[in-house]
Amino acid sequence: MITLTLNNKTLTFNDDPNMPLLWFLREEVGMTGTKFGCGVAMCGACTVHLDGKPVRSCQTTMAQAAGKNITTIESIHETAIGKVVQDAWYDLDVVQCGFCQSGQIMSATALLTEKKQPTDADIDAAMSGNVCRCATYTRIRQAIHVAAKKLDEA
Repeated sequence: MITLTLNNKTLTFNDDPNMPLLWFLREEVGMTGTKFGCGVAMCGACTVHLDGKPVRSCQTTMAQAAGKNITTIESIHETAIGKVVQDAWYDLDVVQCGFCQSGQIMSATALLTEKKQPTDADIDAAMSGNVCRCATYTRIRQAIHVAAKKLDEA
């Protein structure tokens, strides 16, 4: 049996330990905010936080998630940084189709948790591997800078 903490709730899983965390989130728990994009950890749509670090849930097994604290897009707003990032996304109208945005927000929140005032190069490095087919990269970068500024003022 696998025990993990998902968005501050303890859950158990008693099935295939090699099941991807993504399928547990979407199919077993019903949290569909984390998206399936490529299945090979190349697009970032499935990004979640595992003990505060961004990981691709399509390639993270349930065995790897055992005993860990997982945060998904459904609860990122409960963190101070996540709330500010989501507000910046909304204020700058970052989203077009929206498919990739949960992964983008999770990666941006992890970046600002580690680096309070990121440069463009820091943002590019942290966000690389998060693909946006609508090409909202400029607005994503602007939103991260806006969120960093708001966090600095707080």
